[in-house]
Amino acid sequence: MKIRSIHILSAFALLLFLMMPFSASAASSEGETGQRPVQAFDVVAGKVVKTVPNSPEYQGYAKSWLKTTTGLSPKLQPEDKCGYVFRIPLDEPTAVKAGAEQVTTQDVFLFYCPKKPQLLLIFDENRKPYLLTFKANIKPFLKALDL
Repeated sequence: MKIRSIHILSAFALLLFLMMPFSASAASSEGETGQRPVQAFDVVAGKVVKTVPNSPEYQGYAKSWLKTTTGLSPKLQPEDKCGYVFRIPLDEPTAVKAGAEQVTTQDVFLFYCPKKPQLLLIFDENRKPYLLTFKANIKPFLKALDL
C-alpha cells in the first residue's frame, strides 16, 4: 500500500509540473529574453532539479525532435517510475504532426528513462495531450544540461 501511495504522489507531482505554466523559480530565471526557462523534473524525487535559461540551442533540440516524430505512442501514459521529464518552452507556436492530425504546440516535454524508448509529450491549443514517439539523438541535449 505504501508503494502505491508513493506512485500516486509521484504521478501527482508530475501532473503539477506538466500543467503549471512554469514554476516560481522559473519566473526568476526568465531573464531578459522573456522566454520561459528549460526545466528538468526528476520523477523519483518528485521535483524540479534544474532550471536553465532557454536559448537558441535548446530551441533547436526541441524543434529537431518534433521534426522526427514517428507517430502517436501506443502507451497511454509515459513511464512514471524513473528518469526525468524535461520541459522546453518554444519561442513560438510550432506545428507538429501527431498521428493523422496536425497540431500546434508551445511546449515540448521529453520523457527520458534510461533503457526505455524516449517519448515526447505535447499539448495542442485546447490542452489536449499527445504522446509521441520520435527518432532523434538526445545525448547532446543531456550533455548540454549536464545531466
